[in-house]
Amino acid sequence: MNTYVDSSVLLRVILGEPDRLTTWTRISTPVSSELIRLECLRTIDRARVRLHLNDEAIATRRSAALEMIDSLRLVSIDRLVLERAAEPFPTSIGSLDAIHLASALFAREQMQDLVLATHDAELGLAARAVGFTVHGLASTHKLNP
Repeated sequence: MNTYVDSSVLLRVILGEPDRLTTWTRISTPVSSELIRLECLRTIDRARVRLHLNDEAIATRRSAALEMIDSLRLVSIDRLVLERAAEPFPTSIGSLDAIHLASALFAREQMQDLVLATHDAELGLAARAVGFTVHGLASTHKLNP
């Protein structure tokens, strides 16, 4: 399954959060924005304080994040992506989610049957509004990378 993956999906796996993506093992071609590296690594760094994680736990999670990110096909955050992210969308969406959605739209031009995986309700709604099948919204839990 060709799947655009946002950071909330990777972070639930890396941080051992509940309600992880049920279709994770069926993803054959994972794709995301380069933004995912920044979001995941910043969230792991913040988890050090919020979750009181020691250096070993941080190193383990950071290593897992980098390994998972390296397995993704990444869409560059170039001028075209930023211009599309700045344009209106059918629903309200924040700046980082707009970059993810713009990246997913460009990836969809290259990949057939691309679905979008997120646990972020706002991104999921915007993605559905532009024609994506969305996986991962069964839970109301939301991470804020």
